Amino acid sequence: MSSPALLVNILRSVTRRYRLPQGAAASAIEIRSASPATSLAFAIEAAREATVHGETPDAALKQRFIDALAAMIHEAMRADSGDRAFQAMVLRHRAVQVREYASLSAHADQDRRQIHTMVNAIAHPAKQQRAMEGWQREALARLHSSASAPPCSRLRDTARNVLDLPEIVSGSEFGHAVARLLNSAALARACRLETLESDPLVQQYRSLWDAYGPRPGSPEARAQGKASQQRGAAVEALAIRALETLARQLNEATPRHGPSYRAVNSMRVPAAIPGSHEHAKTEWDAVLLERVLTQAADAAPVWNVCLLVEAKASIEAATTDLPRLMRGIRLLAHAGEGAVYAFETRQGTVHIDGASLRALNTEPSGLNRTVLYCCDAPADGEPRLLGAASRTRLLSAQASLEFARASCGEPPRSPEALEPVWRELTRCPQWHGVLHQYPTLQLVRELMVHPDDLMAAMTDASGRM
Repeated sequence: MSSPALLVNILRSVTRRYRLPQGAAASAIEIRSASPATSLAFAIEAAREATVHGETPDAALKQRFIDALAAMIHEAMRADSGDRAFQAMVLRHRAVQVREYASLSAHADQDRRQIHTMVNAIAHPAKQQRAMEGWQREALARLHSSASAPPCSRLRDTARNVLDLPEIVSGSEFGHAVARLLNSAALARACRLETLESDPLVQQYRSLWDAYGPRPGSPEARAQGKASQQRGAAVEALAIRALETLARQLNEATPRHGPSYRAVNSMRVPAAIPGSHEHAKTEWDAVLLERVLTQAADAAPVWNVCLLVEAKASIEAATTDLPRLMRGIRLLAHAGEGAVYAFETRQGTVHIDGASLRALNTEPSGLNRTVLYCCDAPADGEPRLLGAASRTRLLSAQASLEFARASCGEPPRSPEALEPVWRELTRCPQWHGVLHQYPTLQLVRELMVHPDDLMAAMTDASGRM
């Protein structure tokens, strides 16, 4: 199935304001004046290009990479303007009590829920009312109250006091239940977490994360998440509006007996499509459809997919989403040649011809005729050539963390200590994403269009009709 000429022209002519330069080649002057992260991106891309051509990156390139990585680490460790998240990571790496705190914090919510479940099983207000003895009602009330607010040590002490009551009969069910609570791993971990919170290095670790952003689960984090959702919904609304305009324009330009077009949003992939749905995009924000002409007049309309659109509020969000998007397109391409699939959308059920799904282009070179990322973020004057995920991977490498310890009073290390990162980058399959991060970023930005630019391209195309 080929796309209509008007659509092809619009996609070809639309301004791609987020597009990156075609190559990562840079002059010596540009490299010297670039930031450490940009210099690192140049070095990584040069290493990738060498491996693509079957060459081994030379020693000079390795040194460029090491020097740039060392400079980026020093920059991230600056007390005044450094990367607080990385500094917290380094602190966790060098201090055993901080590592223990971080590990316990990761399970703290689960532990709290488990503790509350155990307390309610023993001392829920309904159980308090059913207690026959006054001392037991009082003990249950104290136990339940102490679990309602921190510190956990208060609950632990209360449980111990309850077990020490002379009225507790040895071997009683009530005594066993309180003992299980007192000896539970969840309560032990929660109490240990509270003890660690007074440690100076743990407090420093927490302050670094607080400076980086709101804590997960905090009111600030929830407000931030809500604002992000609203922003995403606004971009999605712009995307579907642009596709609806495009569908109308295609309908106006189509001969009377030609195909018709429509736009749908929130199109969910049915389980009937074979192939792995795991980690694949299974809901598309907006889709342009073309009605199939060769069908009986009284049959339910069957549609071809012309264009898939995903709405993203930022370039980083699109970059993170790309692997999932690619798996989603490959999943659609597993559709049966002669099959028709029912997709649920906000506009109701639409039936899509499997042949049009199989025809979706999954090659990077032709992907911009298959899918668009719609984004309303301002174009950056100097785009970041080192993606956030790649930067984090490089900084969190063991050798990088060891090197960064020199900024925390440890014996200084030579930049050559970062050579293991270079070896991993150029030899380990697990580092494929970092080594290929520039072409990935290039592809994402090639697929990105601003809704205003898409509307402008449609207006220009309409004027030429």
